[in-house]
Amino acid sequence: MKKLTLLVAALAIGAASATAQKASWSLQDCIQYALDHNLTVQQSSLALEQKEVELSTAKSRRLPGVSAGASENLSFGRGLTADNTYSNSNTTSTSFSLGADIPIFQGFDINNGVKLGRLNLQAATADLEKARDDIRVAVAQAYVQILYNQEILRVAREQAAHDEELLEQIKERRSAGKVSDAEVSAQQATLAQSRQSEIQADGNLQISILELTQLLELGSPEGFAVVSPEAGDPSKALLMRPEAIFAEAVEIKPAVESAKIGVDYAKLNIDRAKGAYLPSLSLSGGLGTNYYTNSKMPSLSFGEQLKNNFSQYVGLNLSIPIFQRFSARNQVRSAEISYRGQMLNLENVKKSLYKEIQQAYYNAVNSQARYRGSAESAESALLHYQLTEEKYKVGKAGIADYNDARNNWLKAESEHIQARWQCLYQTKLLDFYHGEQLNF
Repeated sequence: MKKLTLLVAALAIGAASATAQKASWSLQDCIQYALDHNLTVQQSSLALEQKEVELSTAKSRRLPGVSAGASENLSFGRGLTADNTYSNSNTTSTSFSLGADIPIFQGFDINNGVKLGRLNLQAATADLEKARDDIRVAVAQAYVQILYNQEILRVAREQAAHDEELLEQIKERRSAGKVSDAEVSAQQATLAQSRQSEIQADGNLQISILELTQLLELGSPEGFAVVSPEAGDPSKALLMRPEAIFAEAVEIKPAVESAKIGVDYAKLNIDRAKGAYLPSLSLSGGLGTNYYTNSKMPSLSFGEQLKNNFSQYVGLNLSIPIFQRFSARNQVRSAEISYRGQMLNLENVKKSLYKEIQQAYYNAVNSQARYRGSAESAESALLHYQLTEEKYKVGKAGIADYNDARNNWLKAESEHIQARWQCLYQTKLLDFYHGEQLNF
């Protein structure tokens, strides 16, 4: 049994490891996996299921209510007899009943409750889609961060390898008596700095991978890798104006849809509150019988009594509200205030969406300009670094000049890489606002 348990555990760990160690993940792979496994999305999905149950409950209020009952009573001691005298006797009474009631009119409360239930279900559906949109954006941000850190690590590794090769050249020149030990030591320090930058870049990459795998609810980041897309030149992407994007987004974004449903819900809730002013009518009916014994008197048999005492009833119940301590009036007032609040919330959601789109638009514009500028800066810094390196190799430039040129190029290259991926992300995010899939 112990061996079987260990085998099952090993298989489970292997399955989890195989999932985490997929060869490489595209952005769509990550988004789809997050939509299927992220806990926040699953909580929103459960909220949707709960609203489905609540709607079913609201619809069921139209059905009749049926109940059955039985009772057994025992009385002993002094009591009144049939001939109007008192004597000591024991009596038993057994009764059975079956009743039903059907609501006929409840001031439209049932119908309005069903309508409110449907609106709640629609709102929960919109909230679920908003949670999905949020996770899509979060995954895309984490994905871009990994791409950026991968590029930075690649540059750091190439620079460390280059500095190591340069150190070997300087050692050969020292052996030939062309450079001093101080220059060798300076280059060794430069190499140590490059290796430290490589270690830091690798650490940043591992942290960004961990953040994405946590969004995906993976057990471990071990073996996780992403596909590096062919981004082309994102600075050439045409950008729609924010006004045009907003005109489309306001019709499709789930946050706005949820706010609109909130307005409809509050408006319908006013009608439901006004229903408290109306009368209610219900139909009821039932069956009953009983069995009775007295220790001082003979009794008919159980079956005969049940047959003889069998009864039926049907009734209509009408309730007319006259004065309810202003509770109905105050409920209507409260519902009207809630409606005005939902109208303000809808406007606030629209304004927030417009601000997000404006911000995304100008971020995209700035990122395109930054990408073009950083490309020129990186190219100039690289050329300067290469010329300084050539001078350094032949002794016409010192180690300080070389390190300054090297550090300036690394900084410019890092900014260019960051600008490239941020430009790609911002332009795709802008497309996402007017209904396109978030993919690159």
